[in-house]
Amino acid sequence: MTIDLAALPQDFLWGTATSAYQIEGAVAEDGRSPSIWDTFSHTDAKIDNGDDGDLACDHYHRWREDIALMRQLGTNAYRLSVAWPRVMPGGVGPVNAKGLDFYDALIDALLAAGITPSVTLYHWDLPQVLQDRGGWPARDTAHHFAAYASAVAERLGDRVQHWTTLNEPLCSAWIGHLEGRMAPGLRDLTAAVRASYHLLLGHGLAAQAVRAAASGARVGIVNNLSDVVPATDRPEDIAAARRHDGHTNRWWLDPVHGRGFPADMREVYGVELPEHPGDLATIAQPLDWLGLNYYFPSAIADDPTGPAPRTRTVRRPGVPRTGIDWEVDAAGIERLLLRLTHDYGARELYVTENGAAYPDAVRPDGTVDDPERTAYLEQHLAACVSATRKGVPLAGYFAWSLLDNFEWAYGYDQRFGLVHVDYGTQRRTVKGSGLRYAEIIRAYASRGRSAA
Repeated sequence: MTIDLAALPQDFLWGTATSAYQIEGAVAEDGRSPSIWDTFSHTDAKIDNGDDGDLACDHYHRWREDIALMRQLGTNAYRLSVAWPRVMPGGVGPVNAKGLDFYDALIDALLAAGITPSVTLYHWDLPQVLQDRGGWPARDTAHHFAAYASAVAERLGDRVQHWTTLNEPLCSAWIGHLEGRMAPGLRDLTAAVRASYHLLLGHGLAAQAVRAAASGARVGIVNNLSDVVPATDRPEDIAAARRHDGHTNRWWLDPVHGRGFPADMREVYGVELPEHPGDLATIAQPLDWLGLNYYFPSAIADDPTGPAPRTRTVRRPGVPRTGIDWEVDAAGIERLLLRLTHDYGARELYVTENGAAYPDAVRPDGTVDDPERTAYLEQHLAACVSATRKGVPLAGYFAWSLLDNFEWAYGYDQRFGLVHVDYGTQRRTVKGSGLRYAEIIRAYASRGRSAA
């Protein structure tokens, strides 16, 4: 597939993304304390195959090799997350010097390799000690998060400009506290709504803290959004799609853009928000940029007897699906980028995650051919370029993921990486999709060519 790259800006960031718990391993080294994901992954029947993140990709020891892989791909940006329990094992001060030393060295090496670091402060690994004190349903956690963010920014802010407060707070609140499929594994609507509120309050407080600690910091938030459509033209399904959009998209976008929490969804949840005077202004801190994680669209039908928001996702016949059984629809990423631009006035956008899981295998010659992932990458990049031509201020694209890794409740079966990881030997092999991504980046960098 040929992709016309001419519409992309001159300083476009081509990156890959990872998160700490999914790749680092070393869960008990150099003072790191357990996170809620350590606890959750060691709870019977929570993770496929009984997997856990104890070793993962051993990135804590192999990060130099992984930076070399980034250089091989030709990427000029890398989105990583800092592990809160590695930096502040007690959830609050003091700071663990060895924990910050790891990220300090990693940042220096990235910059030396010509790779711009994009640092996420929270990618779901809440210190277990804070969960034991109430976790995100407790207001104190938002303030502890801001203190942790300040400590990280004070140490790294002289070299890092691109900061993410939260990654996909929807997963932390709804999947972790309402559906129970992610840490901390609760099924409690009241706890979930309170967690959602305090996550966004923590975002606002952390944005303030980072800017105070690091001059020149550019702060944003990353949401996983879905292009929502009704499964049928029945009024009940149209109304359900509106609720699902509120649950998945508007609940997370409206407050940070100064619109408050959607009134229709407050009615759907029926849970009183733990509001204090001034909170909404704190949550609506000005954003320097907005991040979109996109994987699949959602066809929604009414589910009147189900839990809030009383919707269910419908499997549409004939629509291609990934190995993890998610729909493939590249047009959805374009529609969401346009929506963020026109409905929310985004001034700078990044696709901060986009990728697909397929069952990869190493061939006898040692290579890994993954044509389905390659096609997914090409289709979604083409949709991003199309959105840019229509006025979307897209400044970068981060493929999920650099490496095959611990894919949360799916364990290690689901592989998203541009680089294959043999978990027994930790051998890394660039897949065909990674080679294609490198080819696209080279075509862009040549500037004399407009297509790849």
